[in-house]
Amino acid sequence: MDRAFQVDLRGMVDLLSHHLYGSPRVYLRELLQNAADAITARRAADPAAPALIRIEPPELTGDGTLRVHDTGIGLTEEQVHELLATIGRSSKRDVLGFGRHEFLGQFGIGLLSGFLVADEIRVLTRHGDGPTVRWTGHSDGRYSVEPAAGGEQRAEPGTTFILVPRRGAEQWVTTSTVTQLARHYGSLLPVTVRVGGEQTTVGAPPWQRRAGTAAERREELIRYAREQLGFTPFDVIDLAVPEAGLTGVAFVAPNPVNPAVRAGHRVYLKRMLLADNIDDLLPEWAFFAHCVVDATELRPTASREALYADSLLAATRDALGEQLRDWLVRLADEQPQRLYEFLQVHHLGVKALALHDDEMLRLVERWWPMETNTGPATLAEFRRRHGLIRYAATLDEYRQLAAVAAAQDLAVVNAGYTYDRELIERLPAVDRQILVERLEPTDLTTRFDAVDPATELALRPFVSAAQAALDRLGCEVVVRAYDPVSLPALYLVSRAALFADQLEAARERADELWGGVLDALAASGPPDRPQLVLNHRNPLVRRVTTLGDPELVRLAVEALYGQALLLGYHPIRPADAALLNNSFLGLLGRAVPDQENE
Repeated sequence: MDRAFQVDLRGMVDLLSHHLYGSPRVYLRELLQNAADAITARRAADPAAPALIRIEPPELTGDGTLRVHDTGIGLTEEQVHELLATIGRSSKRDVLGFGRHEFLGQFGIGLLSGFLVADEIRVLTRHGDGPTVRWTGHSDGRYSVEPAAGGEQRAEPGTTFILVPRRGAEQWVTTSTVTQLARHYGSLLPVTVRVGGEQTTVGAPPWQRRAGTAAERREELIRYAREQLGFTPFDVIDLAVPEAGLTGVAFVAPNPVNPAVRAGHRVYLKRMLLADNIDDLLPEWAFFAHCVVDATELRPTASREALYADSLLAATRDALGEQLRDWLVRLADEQPQRLYEFLQVHHLGVKALALHDDEMLRLVERWWPMETNTGPATLAEFRRRHGLIRYAATLDEYRQLAAVAAAQDLAVVNAGYTYDRELIERLPAVDRQILVERLEPTDLTTRFDAVDPATELALRPFVSAAQAALDRLGCEVVVRAYDPVSLPALYLVSRAALFADQLEAARERADELWGGVLDALAASGPPDRPQLVLNHRNPLVRRVTTLGDPELVRLAVEALYGQALLLGYHPIRPADAALLNNSFLGLLGRAVPDQENE
């Protein structure tokens, strides 16, 4: 046998009024919404009807209650029962006029938000020439409907909401709080809102005001951002999505922001503030923009504190993203200096997004100058000049190789800064004609000149002695001739050799199980050894090669090895540090006479 659900009305009221909304402050937003909808309904039949919402805090009423008066359509007694006492039923909303598209919300359900701050709500309402009806609701689910008493009669159509604040919630209905909330939520409403004698509405949204010149309008929007959002924007971008009934502006942040933290946007629905922190209005890559928009077609969630995630919101998000992209393209075409200034501020975030977004990658390639050993250049400029994008993958690699590569007429991009290597390596996926190549340090040796055969033969004893000095460090000594002449030695390590060193360091720290795994990895064959490339064009190196003292040769080669490590920003191992110390002290001992034994 079918049975009807049993509904605990007290629990339902508690659920809707205390758990649907995120903060008690939204109670005034819901009362303003209901009042504005009632005025809209009345003006649809009588365009000349007044449009006024008047709020009286307890300081003005004198009886401790908060009162919200409107000049709306009002309700009959039957409608009071239908709208204020039947939770979940909406079959007659269109008949009553409260399900229409132009209204902000659903009359009645929002009234329950009053129980966030009150244990008792009274409604005095009059429809047309009918009598004033009094509805009294309590937070425990009880309500009553009866004709209003003589002193409660309204002189004209409309509704008065009366909230009796609960103990401990008085701070939410003070004049200062109510004024702030009315201005915050309802400042753009197309009706007059007054708290006491102070008007809190300002009329049309600032981006819809077309008076004055374009420069004056821009200045007004910048002033709005400064006053309302707390910053002076880098730029202002007009936004419009007709299918969503959306208009507004995007303010570009003047300072770097974290691209991992999505910006919160101020969203109005039919000119009533929905929330200040809507985070899914823009694509994730548009982290640099803070939007203020008004929409008529986007749907709110039940609590009216977020946007409902449907296909229209997704289409709106894509459309707004395209408009921000268009702004970047216009900057590139019309104001390249401004685009450069924008990238100076937001380049890190733009590069982070370019890792996944092809359009942003193309923008970075065309407009963001990177460090190269031939001077700053964008990747597009570098390609035009050199055909191939050859890059040093780390900052240390670039520091050690840039000058040497330039002397060999080898152009290299410094890809050691955040995201640069990943972006360069992703370019061929966007355009197959783009060629990229990582600079292998040992590749430089193919650009160096070999010494002539006679000199090479004469250098064999020196090379043997130098090799003996560095064998214990796993380093190979070679002699080449290269520029710049001022550089005596260069330490070059291939990626395979670097991996082998890291593998060996890990093997020393690993337990027996992982040690076996690492041994298996290392068993693939001996890697290329690091090389100390001595520059035969350097006068000091030529003098060292002619030394007849084997001990002095050892000290000199060790010193050159240590200097090459330091100049190349290579990591210094304990064995390297000991060698540096011994060679320094040894050479110092040779240079300073031992006077005690003279």
